[in-house]
Amino acid sequence: MTAPGPPPVADAVARHLQALQDRICGGLEAADGVARFREDRWRRPAGGGGRTRLIEGGALFEKAGVAYSDVHGPSLPRSASALRPDLEGRSFRALGVSLVLHPESPYVPTTHANVRCFLAERPGAETVWWFGGGFDLTPYLPFEEDAVGWHRAAQAVCAPFGEDVYPRFKRWCDEYFYLPHRAETRGIGGLFFDDLDEWGAERSFAFARAVGDAFLPAYLEIVERRRETPWGDDERALQLARRGRYVEFNLLYDRGTLFGIQSGGRTESILMSLPPLVRWDYDRRPAPGGPEERLVRDFLRPRDWLRLGDRPG
Repeated sequence: MTAPGPPPVADAVARHLQALQDRICGGLEAADGVARFREDRWRRPAGGGGRTRLIEGGALFEKAGVAYSDVHGPSLPRSASALRPDLEGRSFRALGVSLVLHPESPYVPTTHANVRCFLAERPGAETVWWFGGGFDLTPYLPFEEDAVGWHRAAQAVCAPFGEDVYPRFKRWCDEYFYLPHRAETRGIGGLFFDDLDEWGAERSFAFARAVGDAFLPAYLEIVERRRETPWGDDERALQLARRGRYVEFNLLYDRGTLFGIQSGGRTESILMSLPPLVRWDYDRRPAPGGPEERLVRDFLRPRDWLRLGDRPG
């Protein structure tokens, strides 16, 4: 489907995304208090490049990556053309900021966010474009307060754009970040949207900007609530095992990983989302009555967190 109206101005999107990366990195450095991002600027032989920023071994973040990319080429990678055969034979430009944060404390959730824009062109035809992105949360220990607050922030982002936007993109997030071989979601969700063009370029870009701007305050609220909670070997073992599920999703199902690899992007930047330490225990089963059992039973499934937050205390 051809997007209505003129396409977004790619260079304006690029400037915004670079500034977004700068703001997020500055906020994360302030939250960590010790570590600073190191930057890797890279070029893609087929066209374009990016800048990947990484923290390893910080006071808060065991690993944190925030990447900006702007790549282009004469034809789409298989992961994209398989989903959109109507774009076969078009050149493309893909811009985005993507981040994954792996705190050391098992009480502070892992999180992921991204904002992206895609344009595909062919001489004599209208430009096909869309925006995508979102943010989601993967806790290792279950706290309803954190889940409710996270989804309230997601709803607040969506509210100016229509009453149906949060339910629609919340459901899409639950469905996308799902591990069918485990029969569980990757975390407690948030927002996910793709192929967004029906609002026109100006409004679609405004929504993408709002999602990017809302992410950090929502996440840091949880960080400050949980970062000083003492933890030990049991909590660490649970965290490392659950991180395994995160790796499984990123390597088996994540469309961004597939697109990056197939488009010839920088491998280290694409796989920066993987945690530094992880474990797989054969036939792992949560201890009855323990926090992991509650996490799997009550959190790793689609749930109306806003209704839960509205109930009497």
